[in-house]
Amino acid sequence: MDAFSFNKLIIFGVGLIGGSLARALRERAGIEGRVVGVGRSLRSVERALELGVIDEAVALDDDAALARALHGADLVLIAAPVAQTEPLLARIAPLLEARTIVTDAGSTKSDVVAAARAALGVKLAQFVPGHPIAGRESSGVDAALPDLYVDRNVVLCPLAENAPADVDRIAAMWRATGAAVHRMSETQHDRVFASVSHLPHVLSFALVEQILEAPDAELKFSFAAGGFRDFTRIAASSPEMWRDICVANRAALLAELDDYAAVLARFRAAIDASDGAALEAAFARSRVARKEWQERGSIKTSGDPAAK
Repeated sequence: MDAFSFNKLIIFGVGLIGGSLARALRERAGIEGRVVGVGRSLRSVERALELGVIDEAVALDDDAALARALHGADLVLIAAPVAQTEPLLARIAPLLEARTIVTDAGSTKSDVVAAARAALGVKLAQFVPGHPIAGRESSGVDAALPDLYVDRNVVLCPLAENAPADVDRIAAMWRATGAAVHRMSETQHDRVFASVSHLPHVLSFALVEQILEAPDAELKFSFAAGGFRDFTRIAASSPEMWRDICVANRAALLAELDDYAAVLARFRAAIDASDGAALEAAFARSRVARKEWQERGSIKTSGDPAAK
């Protein structure tokens, strides 16, 4: 396949994910295509313009400017919270040219595919669902990095309606950032990430919430150290984004929560019974499994799930 290039890329939501894509294509891959950032207001994308992450800023509610931006666009990335996917796709659907390929960076995929089917109609084939597995605790365009996607995974969930060449083009875009690209169905994607990404975030938020509700919360926080810091690191993530992810992937996430609760109940019973042997055996299995995962290089290639 020829090296990836583009003439015009439109990014809806120039924060950590969208901003890092723009920086990676420009600074890491050396591509000189024009990048246009679209935000809810001009103010929301002015910072990206100041930093040189984008070449032009457009407000979502500016009909004329949005039409001009989409004219001649090769690619569109929706890098906004997943609940905004359907209204954004509906907003741009009448303006999409046949040559334009649209993709997204949403952390859930079944709901995104449903949103695309509802919003795009006969233009559905132009939408290639995607999910870059990368992030940081920090959000916003100031946190964007040109190497955020290096050695990270990106999952594409192609639709039956997609042209293979369009899927390959989106894959090439992500590979140009240094990412490894994989494909799976939207259903499999949501099951996998409910387990290894969405559940850990819920548990991290839940622990902080539990302590906040304690009468001696201030005292507990004052003595929290490394274990608390490591476990709750991802509780610094965007509340809005994780609200949307939990609701969007609720069926798969509820199944994982139920399975986790069953394990907790088993641990509780062992603690209540002072069954140290059962606890040690379970802890040893977990220790070995995590060590093997780390040795396979998963930490390097799977990325930090703090934002995704």
